Amino acid sequence: MATVVLAGGGTAGHVEPALAVARQWKISHPEDRLVFLGTSSGLETILVPAANFELHLIPRVRISRRPSASWLNIPFDLISAVLESKKIIKMADVVIGFGGYVSAPAYIAAQISGVPIVIHEANAKPGWANRLGAAFSEHLAVAHPVDSGKFEHALLAGLPLRSDVAQAFNDSHSDWSAARRAAKLRLGFPADVPLIFVMGGSQGSVAINKVIESSVEMFNQKGLSVLHSVGKLNALPQAKGGYKPVAYVDAMADAYLAADLIIGRSGAVTCSEFRALGRYALFVPLPIGNGEQFVNAASLVADGRAQVITQKEFTAEYLENNLDALLQQSTKAMVEGNGADLHAAEKIASLTEFAMKA
Repeated sequence: MATVVLAGGGTAGHVEPALAVARQWKISHPEDRLVFLGTSSGLETILVPAANFELHLIPRVRISRRPSASWLNIPFDLISAVLESKKIIKMADVVIGFGGYVSAPAYIAAQISGVPIVIHEANAKPGWANRLGAAFSEHLAVAHPVDSGKFEHALLAGLPLRSDVAQAFNDSHSDWSAARRAAKLRLGFPADVPLIFVMGGSQGSVAINKVIESSVEMFNQKGLSVLHSVGKLNALPQAKGGYKPVAYVDAMADAYLAADLIIGRSGAVTCSEFRALGRYALFVPLPIGNGEQFVNAASLVADGRAQVITQKEFTAEYLENNLDALLQQSTKAMVEGNGADLHAAEKIASLTEFAMKA
């Protein structure tokens, strides 16, 4: 029996691909022990136990995007996180990392312990944690082609899909139009009314929320249905007419299927799940970071399935002036989804098996 440690915490963008690989690994290695590393503040505290996997918490290494006095604590926080990670990793046969602040101490602990490392990079521009880990490993996989650094030669695996998204793709394959109508009805919306699904990533987006809340009257005047996922930490607006705000959408596969237009961030997981099930999207990339969200959406724009706008440009006035055209573009987009990422988890599992034998 082998022990596999999976490091990918914080947001759903890191946790969900790790869970997909863990489920795939259990199919072919049912006796193995799988342990997730995470922190007490991440979504992994909810998602990992819900999936019946073991979770080991480590201290969070807080790194602000701008220089501040908190940077003085980074070496001490990192050492503490590495030592805690090492308690589990020293008994492991392999570490699979998915980026984010949980991965960096896991990579260092694995390198110290002589444990092989497999890395999956979800974004089109690798983050700092995975760039660090790549210095310790040759077993690299990517969701998108990367044109520089060690990830340029990585296995192009795609991005592992959640089980509900993969299942929805397979179930919809025979009649996509019927599947989209049925999804609207399951969500409580009329099948014959255009539906806009708004989301700001797993945590929600205050900036996107403000624009949408300012546009409710316009949505209702046009007779549209709107499902607005505001994020669990944000105030829940009042429902009105066809506008339905919720803290979080559990039936994400249905939301992707049902929506005639999706408005949201362009994180790696969002783009992958949209590619599988969505129709048309207006992406508002997160304005901070290394610009990866603009790059993530590029292939969908090239395929005629999305437009991209900056957060500064995304206003209630813009939405009022362009919404009809966006919905018109949606009717021209292909009704079928794209199954390019269906086997990504299997590819990463195979790479992990290879790393363990190397």
